[in-house]
Amino acid sequence: MTEVVSSAKISEKHRQVLQKRYPDIRFYFFDHMKEALTRGESADILITFGEDLTEADLRHFSSLKWIQVFSAGVERLPFQALQSRNIIVTNARGIHEVPMSEYALAVMLQVLRRVNELYLDQRKAHWNRDFWMEELAGKTVSVIGAGAIGTGIAKRARAFDAHTVGLNTTGKPVPYFDETVSIRELSAVLSRSDFAIITLPLTPDTKGLIGKAELEAMKSTGWLINMGRGAVLDEEALQSALDKKEIGGAVLDVFTHEPLPEDHPFWQMENVILTPHISGRTPLYMTRAMRIFQQNLDAYLSGSGVSVNRVSLERGY
Repeated sequence: MTEVVSSAKISEKHRQVLQKRYPDIRFYFFDHMKEALTRGESADILITFGEDLTEADLRHFSSLKWIQVFSAGVERLPFQALQSRNIIVTNARGIHEVPMSEYALAVMLQVLRRVNELYLDQRKAHWNRDFWMEELAGKTVSVIGAGAIGTGIAKRARAFDAHTVGLNTTGKPVPYFDETVSIRELSAVLSRSDFAIITLPLTPDTKGLIGKAELEAMKSTGWLINMGRGAVLDEEALQSALDKKEIGGAVLDVFTHEPLPEDHPFWQMENVILTPHISGRTPLYMTRAMRIFQQNLDAYLSGSGVSVNRVSLERGY
């Protein structure tokens, strides 16, 4: 009998759906990997958020054939060990399109309509009309990583009459973008972007991709939005650029070290909007992740092969 072990916190509602739909499968639900290891030896399938599986843990899963990661990020998985055992890995890529693209639109409007300043004036009962607001219409919005999330951003930004530029590996056209260019043109695109949005996964190729030179290429009024992975961005270089007012500001939802230390300068900077890695949060998160898992589980059980969101163990995404 096929056994599925989960170290991801799954609500009772979703547990019951799986158990009812697949009565011939044994499901073992845990809230932590340490507990999941107790069933590791006989597990065929592991469900995880991808942040709790080490190479040492993997040795406990001697019969493992497939890992379903309930997030898009997989950079913490022990790829070499997985590759040596030919274990299939799939992720939840695509489920973040709606919440993260809406987040991007929200923070761009927050900056342009000066929502933070208005809120502070409200708290002080201060009636102040002595400042200008800007429009998203006509602004250039570049998305560094024109995948599912990037496409969602372009689709929504188009409704605001913004000009959108997508960057990907080859420059291959992507729907909804006014332009799609190769990542090799990054600096040139940054030089004309009012907002540059990072949606990239963390891989050896993307680590530190946005550094001092790229920040220097940005417009002095341009804003950088990082909602991909913290380490894609050189945070020290960004802090320097923000201190010197070399760019307009930054919206940061992800960081190299999380949670961000309480004494980090980003917390107090007036030209920074900071959120605690929540751009992908939505009440529909688990429902969408379950849909992907069930598609793959049906294929696994039929013998046709797991294929939805299959991760390349060689590339790491």
